[in-house]
Amino acid sequence: MNRRRLTALCIVSATVIVALLVSSQTILVSVRAQDEPDPTPPPYNPYPPGILPANLNSEIARVLREIDRIEGQALAELGALTPPTLTNQPPILAHTGQRLNVLLGKALNFDRNISPFKDRACAFCHMPYTGFSGPIPSVNLTMIGYPGSYQFRAGKRNAQRYTYSPSFPVLNHNDTQQSFFGGNFWDSRATGYLLGSPDANQAQGPPVDTQEHALPDTACIAFRLQSAVYESFFIEVWGDDINTIKFPANTEEICEIPGGASVFGTNTMPIQLSPSDRAIANHVYDHWAQSIDQYEDSPDVSAFSSKFDAFLHDPTTNPLSADEMAGYNLFRGKANCNSCHLDGRSTAPTPVNGTAPNGEDTGAAADTRPVFTCFGSANLGLPLNPRDAIYYQNKPDFFGFTPNPFGFGFRDLGLGTFLRSGPGSWASPNDDWTQFAPSSDGQMQTSSARNVAMTPPQCPTTEAPGPYFQKQFFHNGYIKSLKQLVHFYNTRDVFPFNVTSGHCPSGTIEKVTCWPKAEVPNNMDMTIGKLGLTDHEEDQIVVFLQTLTDGFTTPYPDIDTYTGACMTGGSAKTQGNNTLIPTPILPPCASAICGVAPLPSMPLPFGNQ
Repeated sequence: MNRRRLTALCIVSATVIVALLVSSQTILVSVRAQDEPDPTPPPYNPYPPGILPANLNSEIARVLREIDRIEGQALAELGALTPPTLTNQPPILAHTGQRLNVLLGKALNFDRNISPFKDRACAFCHMPYTGFSGPIPSVNLTMIGYPGSYQFRAGKRNAQRYTYSPSFPVLNHNDTQQSFFGGNFWDSRATGYLLGSPDANQAQGPPVDTQEHALPDTACIAFRLQSAVYESFFIEVWGDDINTIKFPANTEEICEIPGGASVFGTNTMPIQLSPSDRAIANHVYDHWAQSIDQYEDSPDVSAFSSKFDAFLHDPTTNPLSADEMAGYNLFRGKANCNSCHLDGRSTAPTPVNGTAPNGEDTGAAADTRPVFTCFGSANLGLPLNPRDAIYYQNKPDFFGFTPNPFGFGFRDLGLGTFLRSGPGSWASPNDDWTQFAPSSDGQMQTSSARNVAMTPPQCPTTEAPGPYFQKQFFHNGYIKSLKQLVHFYNTRDVFPFNVTSGHCPSGTIEKVTCWPKAEVPNNMDMTIGKLGLTDHEEDQIVVFLQTLTDGFTTPYPDIDTYTGACMTGGSAKTQGNNTLIPTPILPPCASAICGVAPLPSMPLPFGNQ
């Protein structure tokens, strides 16, 4: 008890010191420039002009300041929490144990020391005020993937929202429906097969992803935790095995080199540990991810506090407006959204004069937590987005690593690549699934529609003319507003053109009266594309989607931490079109992607127009 209280006091002191260090960052950098060389390697910049936003450095600094603020609050909450009582068989941390684990997960999520250059936290790509998706408007407009710890390596996809991701089950193949359900990440590669939680499995990806945190070894997490200010709380939840690991003297030197560096060769465990210490480090990594999962599954992140939730609880006291109700009826009717983004609402109460199972489905509210996803995957036929930074990362960086040797020969087959254990994904843990790769090519996870419209309070919408917060939608960030998103579902097959993005014919407007061809035409979902919605009906669906934003019944935690600027002007229909660039002449899909058995069901297209 005394040790824990002393630790709490140290944490508060450390938080103050961190704040002072952040505020004096400019001075420290200035002194270093005069007295000693900057130890940070030169940025990786293989990009043509216009891919990296002009304000990228200042925006990175802004997000890091916001992260430090939230981290400080999490540490203060941990220090003030009444310690739980360890009791029972099996052992239970009674009374405050659950809150302790949630706050521990929050501290882990906002800790930017978990990266080679101590400049990236998990939250860097997932901030609360955007529903835990990408927090930099200019990145959402231009480079799509977020820059990792080694600037400017960047990921290949839009940062997927955390909210409600713990609700996804372990990935499984339904043999009757011939479909996959569950997993996390856009390509479902975080199956959860080992931890029983795809969300915890997902948390294990970014720390050692070469484009994100870029740690070269999972054991770097245990090593950094040994000196973390919240170490005592981690031990309180998971035990003190972490301090028994005997790390070699060069561990910090190794952990400061980003993954993929040529010095490592093919060695994915460069920290030399004994088998027993390696096993403990692996368990620490599992527990690290499980605590983050508990944070993401808590009301701090997945709150069920939207206007729609209030409506379900008491529609008389919390009615939807006329446009919101019209949008909801379209969502579950004419627009067919509810076929994938399930509201889980309809049920069959027993009639007054009958007995079960004689009830008739009256559409009454079910006693459930509607998550607005089917947990499946689909290929919506999105065009290739030539703004995605990944296409330009075909040159080696300072560390001798080439993120994407295929250049524009890369095609994002999503679930299909994962099932083949292909490049840019993870190895599949189930060879029985490989046969389904051709029928899964192009499929991406059906994310929850909840919090798709969440923005900072001072930028109250995703839609121009605003004031609005610029987000990006779908896996490759091609869509820039909810209006465009609904219009795509509605008219993909009304305005199809055999062109790539940036080459729509004269007299048409891309994303309005011209939809470029699909990056992956295989297995396209044909239940959308020609819904027959009017322009006003599209707007009503957007209004309904905004009712799924948490924070209506209770304030959403950390929603007020955005310190950037809002955008204004323009139209939601053409939002972001000023940043469109022509797709270059595309080479064939690289053989390392499309030439892996079992082959795609038909060749992927290439060419300029």
